[in-house]
Amino acid sequence: MAMIPVGEAQQRLIAMIKPLGAEQVPLTEALGRVLAEDVVARRTAPPWAVSAMDGYAVRAADVASVPTKLKVVGAVPAGSAYPHSVKAGEAVRIFTGAPVPAGADAIVIQEDTDREDDVVIVREGAPVGRYVRPAGLDFKEGEIGLKAGRRLSAADVGFAAAMNRPWLLVHRKPRVAILPTGDEVVMPGDPVGPHQIVSSNGIALAALVTACGGVPVHLPIAPDDNSALQRIAMGAAGADLLLTTGGASVGDHDLVRGALGADGLTLDFWTVAMRPGKPLMVGRYRETPMIGLPGNPVSTLVCGLLFAKPALDKMSGLSDVFPTPSRARLKVPLEENDRRQDYLRATVSYAADGTPEAEPFKKQDSSMISLLARADCLVIRAPHAPPAKAGDWVETIPLTGL
Repeated sequence: MAMIPVGEAQQRLIAMIKPLGAEQVPLTEALGRVLAEDVVARRTAPPWAVSAMDGYAVRAADVASVPTKLKVVGAVPAGSAYPHSVKAGEAVRIFTGAPVPAGADAIVIQEDTDREDDVVIVREGAPVGRYVRPAGLDFKEGEIGLKAGRRLSAADVGFAAAMNRPWLLVHRKPRVAILPTGDEVVMPGDPVGPHQIVSSNGIALAALVTACGGVPVHLPIAPDDNSALQRIAMGAAGADLLLTTGGASVGDHDLVRGALGADGLTLDFWTVAMRPGKPLMVGRYRETPMIGLPGNPVSTLVCGLLFAKPALDKMSGLSDVFPTPSRARLKVPLEENDRRQDYLRATVSYAADGTPEAEPFKKQDSSMISLLARADCLVIRAPHAPPAKAGDWVETIPLTGL
């Protein structure tokens, strides 16, 4: 099967992914979830005109000429109300958030006054509306405050609370089965044989799934044996997505494609014109969407960012799922690229004028996860890109959260 471009591979993957159904969650558990319906305000905020400052509620006409003296006829802290209407020559002591009494149309802040028993001396006037928050300034009952398809931030959760919405309808979290493969890998902390390595891929993918709002389901490491791999892969039943890692190389060790291909895997494509991550496969395993990721740690996570994360975002209810490239200036020259789209791990610093500057690592070996952990971004090099000079602009993908 010929290599396909990255963009085509991403679109073919996303075409087979559907948003998951909705569930109702308490507001306290809504952070990071994606709304499945518009959120409509159940009340107006503020529900009445309130004071924006501590001071005195007055009639603007009474303080048009200062200094002047007004009689203090009451006080209204937040949570209570003055039961009468403010008349000419009167003032009501008021505190931030308290309802503005009827008859008053301005607030004189306390710093502009002096108090003598039940008389306040106003030294700075206030026009109509000064420091008064009108009813509905923030939002009104019946208005759509948050639209479906939005991933909820802390501010969004606070907004929903202010709208008096204790429960929200959100898309279900994707359940993602993660299946590492290989005789040579063991879990962190387990005994390591003379020719074995510690597996980081499954753990890293689980962290990526969690960061994307999914629920990782760890399957055992599958040995290099067809029947064992098939038996362990059955643990993905009921999952929304299956991620395998390793066993996808070209040649005799193409274990996943062979074993699962004989056990219900329908392949959509295999091998993508990218570096790192060429031996990437996408298909369905027994009706479960599957992404077969390469075994090298950097390839696994880069492909996870470019393919698994968009799939999870779409399942979670988002519509704009692909990473949005940024731009930076190169700090070092780069050679001409070959036919595969390259994703160079790089650090980012900032020039004196604030311009971001990207410096790819000299070594780009896909086994070096230590460099990926130090990287701030991926520098994108298109197929057959000409040599680039220091100072040239390049597109980058930020690695925030990866």
